[in-house]
Amino acid sequence: MTAAARDTEKSASGQPRTPPETSAQTARATEAPVAVRPRLPAARGPISQAVIDLCAGRDEGSFPCPRVIDPYGEDLHLALYVCYELHYRGFDGVPDAMEWDVHLLGLRLELEAIFLEALRRDVPGGDDLDAELAALLRESVGQPSVSQHLATLGTIEQFREYVSHRSAYHLKEADPQLLVVSRLDGPAKAGLVAVEHDEYGAGRHSAMHSELYAEMMRELGLPSAYGAELDRISGTVLAEVNLMTLCGLRRELRGASVGQFAVIELTSSPGSARLVKAARRLGCGPHTEYYYAEHVEADAVHEQILRREVLAPLVEREPELRADLVFGIQASQLLGGRFADEVLAAWSAGRSSLR
Repeated sequence: MTAAARDTEKSASGQPRTPPETSAQTARATEAPVAVRPRLPAARGPISQAVIDLCAGRDEGSFPCPRVIDPYGEDLHLALYVCYELHYRGFDGVPDAMEWDVHLLGLRLELEAIFLEALRRDVPGGDDLDAELAALLRESVGQPSVSQHLATLGTIEQFREYVSHRSAYHLKEADPQLLVVSRLDGPAKAGLVAVEHDEYGAGRHSAMHSELYAEMMRELGLPSAYGAELDRISGTVLAEVNLMTLCGLRRELRGASVGQFAVIELTSSPGSARLVKAARRLGCGPHTEYYYAEHVEADAVHEQILRREVLAPLVEREPELRADLVFGIQASQLLGGRFADEVLAAWSAGRSSLR
């Protein structure tokens, strides 16, 4: 067993072992935490420009008609992302009250409708949840995989790009899924909280997955502040995170939210194992290796909890949610595939996948 694998084992108390620690990390632990909000990003089109202008106090809420906008495009998804971030950390200089601004909420509903309409059109649908779960547990053969590329051929620059892209989710890891907890009931609620408890470090700040990700970013020489990479990351990543938040905020999509989370937890371990291999091959350092090694272990456990203690009791209690669970799984895979295609195409052409 490797040192990294031993680090991911549970201690006798059931708590995860302490991740690698640096002198800089020790010094930071003694400092008073400072709440830092990200700055508003640069616009990627007329809709996101109008949203940003309203948040910055430069407009009173007049928006271009969004009906001709690309449902998967940069403009729509940056606009949605900014609207949703007001429910998370907010932005520097933007009043907290903007979270419920009626102009933003009205536009958000329009953009969500466009996005959801496209997703429902582009996924197969159905209610065969068992078939979807079985497919998730099988390794896809012949499908493009960023983790496979990084494990075998990727460069350190490409690895760093991947980490930057994924920071849109992993620096708030599990926060979108936490939104759905209050919309569930019974055993499924308890099971989901059990998984979330691990995501938040089992009560230890330094072991929160978002903190482990930030430590990895620092080790890789990347800006680790929340939202610092927003201007550089792809709209395909924003679309994935946006769907998590959209489904978490809507009771009618609670099944889709759980379906998305199932994709993350049921497919994470093999990909994380490949990223451990990539980190070792590229000499990334102990924090990078630890982050992915921890997910090999943790998500293997979470897979069992999701299947037995969340999905099974949820469909038993609310069988009408099967189709929504399937939609969440399929939509998540569709968006994940778009991201992989975009990134691998950029690398194949010898260019950066970042903006």
